Formats: sequence, C-alpha cells, structure tokens
Amino acid sequence: MTHIHPLRCASRACSEHEHDRRRGDGVKSGEQDLAAEHCHPLRGRQHAIDPPQAAALLDQLPGWQIDATGVLRKEFGFSSYTAAVLFVNVVAGLAERENHHPDLEVGYGRVIVRYSTHDVGGLSRNDFVCAAKVEALARI
Repeated sequence: MTHIHPLRCASRACSEHEHDRRRGDGVKSGEQDLAAEHCHPLRGRQHAIDPPQAAALLDQLPGWQIDATGVLRKEFGFSSYTAAVLFVNVVAGLAERENHHPDLEVGYGRVIVRYSTHDVGGLSRNDFVCAAKVEALARI
C-alpha cells in the first residue's frame, strides 16, 4: 500500500499541468508519458489491451496490479479518513475531466482505485492513462 498526503493538492485548486510539472519525470527512456495523454471514447473488444500490452504499460505504474478479475488496481494509504476522502475528491475531479471513472473503495486510512473499461469488456489504454494521472496526483 502506498501512503500519501493529498492535502497539499486537495486544499487548493491545482491544474493538471501543475501536477505534471511538479511530479518529476518518472518515465523510463523511450517510454511515452501516460499521464500526459487524454482518454478517448472507446467501444468494442477491438480496443481491449492484450496481456503483453498490459504488462508493458503496467511497468510504468509502480505499485499497480492487474487482479484476478482483470481489473487494474492500487491501494493508497492515508493518515486519516478525512485525508482519504480528500484524495477521492481529487480523483473524482480527474475522472470528470477525462470522462473515465474508476471504482473507488474508501476505508479508514485507505482508498482502493480500480479501473476497467466496461465498453470494451476489459482493460483499455484509457485505464492506464487514468492510473498514471492518479499516480501523478499521489506523488505531489
């Protein structure tokens, strides 16, 4: 579980570009920065990511996993319930901007973020793009 402190971000209005400038460049040489991309409407199985593509994209997302049900997920830890809820609100804003919404599970001191694309019946690039954006928010 990754422990983060979202209050610096949630306590003021931050633009996505502000986040990208401050998060540092965690991208390996030759890899495209997923967090700089934006989601696109996708429908149909032809847009689903195959396992080798998913594995390559997953390498860019520290601590994220593809679970037994095929969902991209990560658990984030917090010092309090309030901090967890603030993080959820920041993720909700991101989801609205990208029009790609994760399943969120909130508990005391933790948030689990889960992505999959129902319209393609599995994982799509949008899931990895949004996970990278959530990861960037978590590093602020």
